[in-house]
Amino acid sequence: MQYDPENIFAKILRAEIPNEKLYEDDHTYVFMDIMPRADGHCLVIPKTPARNMLDASPEQLAACIATVQKMGHAVMKAFDAEGVTIQQFNEAAGGQEVFHLHYHVLPRREGLPMRPPGTMADFDVLKDQADKIRAALA
Repeated sequence: MQYDPENIFAKILRAEIPNEKLYEDDHTYVFMDIMPRADGHCLVIPKTPARNMLDASPEQLAACIATVQKMGHAVMKAFDAEGVTIQQFNEAAGGQEVFHLHYHVLPRREGLPMRPPGTMADFDVLKDQADKIRAALA
């Protein structure tokens, strides 16, 4: 399978679709998931094309993982979380829905299950959560 430059995350990187940006560096971009499974659920993506980890370069993977770690600390601090779940899916059979490499970063608390997938967030709530994460990064 080939990378599709018209995928939604590529459009976010080109500023064609609005998003709640949390962090960016030379190699990665982080934004809130609009269908969060937990408060503070965010996505880490490389700025360069990669369909998933199976075709990503070692440099793309290293940059993403470094940012995933940074965001894991930030969401735990922002939400007083006890842990963090990191998810990454590859190809449709592996659960991937958007075919641009991405990592889900979800703050977690003991006994609080993740919400079911597919429910759109209230954008005011999402912005408030993003503000907490940005403050934790500062």
